[in-house]
Amino acid sequence: MMDTLVVDGVLDSLEVIAKYILELAKTAELNTQKTYKLRLAVDELATNIIIYGYQETGKAGVIKIQAIITDQDVQVILEDTGPAFNPAENLERANSILNKSLEERPLGGLGIYLALEGVDHFAYERVGDYNRSLLTVNRQDHS
Repeated sequence: MMDTLVVDGVLDSLEVIAKYILELAKTAELNTQKTYKLRLAVDELATNIIIYGYQETGKAGVIKIQAIITDQDVQVILEDTGPAFNPAENLERANSILNKSLEERPLGGLGIYLALEGVDHFAYERVGDYNRSLLTVNRQDHS
């Protein structure tokens, strides 16, 4: 397990988070594609936490990131104290957007969908005052 990263819930923290994820991917020996998808997913979630969980609510807070490397996979756990928000619920909205013609689609709303589609497993839970998102990427391709 890598050291836990705790950063302020501000946009300037995204660079620190990205470096942490890249170091994690290197340590876990993830290939370039898996590294990109994991970084994209974490970046998208962290950006949403910062903008919607903290900035728009006027609350200050932190993002806590833990990483666990097993023989099979890499798990990244993000925790924040923003309002309860389950990113998986956004997947249903994104599917309804994708079922519309290009002319009917609103701008935006697909970031989390695209990010979570790139990881092998996603889970969310509300624990007390915390949102906890778990992203899992398989270390090897399963054929």
